[in-house]
Amino acid sequence: MTGPGEIAARDFSFWYGETQALRDVNLVIPARQVTALIGPSGCGKSTFLRSINRMNALISGTRHEGTLELDGESLYGRGVDVVALRQRVGMVFQRWNPFPKSIYDNVAYGPRINGVRRGAELDERVEQSLHRAGLWDEVKDRLRQSALGLSGGQQQRLCVARALANDPEVLLLDEPASALDPLSTQRLEALLHELKQELTVVIVTHNLQQAARVSDRTAFFFLGRVVEAEPTNQLFTTPREERTEAYLTGRFG
Repeated sequence: MTGPGEIAARDFSFWYGETQALRDVNLVIPARQVTALIGPSGCGKSTFLRSINRMNALISGTRHEGTLELDGESLYGRGVDVVALRQRVGMVFQRWNPFPKSIYDNVAYGPRINGVRRGAELDERVEQSLHRAGLWDEVKDRLRQSALGLSGGQQQRLCVARALANDPEVLLLDEPASALDPLSTQRLEALLHELKQELTVVIVTHNLQQAARVSDRTAFFFLGRVVEAEPTNQLFTTPREERTEAYLTGRFG
């Protein structure tokens, strides 16, 4: 399905100082699907994920070659507003990181920065985002209480709601369930299945079972390159590359 939120990398390479983390990555991430990035530690998948919303630009000494586009527009072109880009491309990190504020203020933070001031509009944005993150029924009676009082799984979904409050086209998740218990992981995975109806989801995971459960497409990264990217069922059952099969069957990684 095409539409807002398609990401395309063409011969995209990335360096941290003298260390090359990505090598000539060619990858199309379709809109309105869940794409999983898998591979052993240090293979470049998190670097690629963070390149999409230019989080890596916060690190001094980085550089890139090639192109990385969102909806056909270069993410690294001159004049790109990085703040606006990060509104379009939300991110949820491995360890939940709610602000030491109320549940309401966590979700309202982004809209406030972006100029939403009217109380009624903020209220609507907060409620809608918490609904989309599957958290509203659990927190609607304690919106003014500290977000730090939520469970780990609830805090992670709150971080999803905080990202959704800016109405992004793309949601990036970097190992979002690695520190969650099984029930919280199940809820998060169900949430991703619902969200792909509205936006593009890209998830980095070391958990191959999770990648198989939640994603429509999977890209296997190794030594900074994309070895292959296919529909998930195809990649997991009949991989084309021997290195992919070796990783999936546990022979390395």
